[in-house]
Amino acid sequence: MIDTTVFQNKTAVYYTLGCKLNFSETSTIAKILREAGVRTARKGEKADICVVNTCSVTEMADKKCRQAIHRLVKQHPGAFVVVTGCYAQLKPGDVAKIDGVDVVLGAEQKGELLQYLGDLQKHEKGEAITTATKDIRSFSPSCSRGDRTRYFLKVQDGCDYFCSYCTIPFARGRSRNGTIASMVEQARQAVAEGGKEIVLTGVNIGDFGKTTGESFFDLVKALDQVDGIERYRISSIEPNLLTDETIEFVSHSRSFMPHFHIPLQSGCDEVLQLMRRRYDTALFASKIKKIKEVMPDAFIGVDVIVGTRGETSDYFEQAYQFIDGLDVTQLHVFSYSERPGTQALKIDYVVSPEEKHQRSQRLLALSDEKTQAFYARHIGQVMPVLMEKSKAGTPMHGFTENYIRVEVESDNSLDNQVVNVCLGDFNEDKTALKGTILI
Repeated sequence: MIDTTVFQNKTAVYYTLGCKLNFSETSTIAKILREAGVRTARKGEKADICVVNTCSVTEMADKKCRQAIHRLVKQHPGAFVVVTGCYAQLKPGDVAKIDGVDVVLGAEQKGELLQYLGDLQKHEKGEAITTATKDIRSFSPSCSRGDRTRYFLKVQDGCDYFCSYCTIPFARGRSRNGTIASMVEQARQAVAEGGKEIVLTGVNIGDFGKTTGESFFDLVKALDQVDGIERYRISSIEPNLLTDETIEFVSHSRSFMPHFHIPLQSGCDEVLQLMRRRYDTALFASKIKKIKEVMPDAFIGVDVIVGTRGETSDYFEQAYQFIDGLDVTQLHVFSYSERPGTQALKIDYVVSPEEKHQRSQRLLALSDEKTQAFYARHIGQVMPVLMEKSKAGTPMHGFTENYIRVEVESDNSLDNQVVNVCLGDFNEDKTALKGTILI
């Protein structure tokens, strides 16, 4: 039995790097600590506990993780420092050696956090406790919102796709998931807490059901029946796992929004083969076409990696032309980063950092063109927007059903409320449309 009295009136700060799944899991850690009596530290207040949830998708991500740990150790002297996430899972020994780190928390050990912290409270700070293990089999549920309006529901974890450039299967383990019944129950709990929008997250959510004999489509249909949730969004889903029946269902769903995020990674078939992806450009294009046929105004985000080993100039030009011809809304562009232990290191052709940067900038400019054209088509329309609490001195913002960011005059009484907004022109930096709330 854990003595939670040692946590009463303690304070904590949280720092998350990486994907929506990490934000979901950080929120779950915060909930565990909050229920034990730990409150979130106020701005400028020294914290007793620091939690860093790390990413390791690129070498730069590793560097940012180390910098974040050093910064929090300096800002909160004497605090118990907990590091979790993919970087901690992949390189626990390196993380444990960082001055100030007390616990390197394994991928599925979040439920034991209080025990580790309780033990530390009774003794002097010393050598870091490391709980990371390579044998990751369990599934830890998570449905939390943290400081956000939207909830993030972890429906799946791990990945059975060993793409040549990626270490995530080593960090997250094999694909696994909870039951549909457990997901529905967590969605109902979000309703009880006032939640109106849920984002489905995971490492490879299209693989949902492998461990329970169910399917992602079954999950979508079940969640659509949960009264009180007004909006669901499907986060990153592999194109070969996004079925036409799911697309059709979303097009007439009560609560699933016309919003997709689909990783492409390269618009060149030769590079996709080098990456060991499980689809080609023809399949990807067919999925975009299908979505747009049944949901012409759907927002489609696309992940692209530039400068991977083997991506010659000709291959990149093929990819650029393919992406330019796609009816998508936004590109999330990543420069290839070499990861130890990956098969990509066996590919001879190496792209220079300068060339990676140039290719990245070209795709980012293309992304801006596509996003702004998508936004511009909706100027003058009236659309329902779920508002989110704004920071002091900034406009309030929210998102339409098809994920257009909208800014309105600040009114925190509208937080987590769906209101009709007339969409006006772009804001100054063209990252949102200015809106007028209709009474």
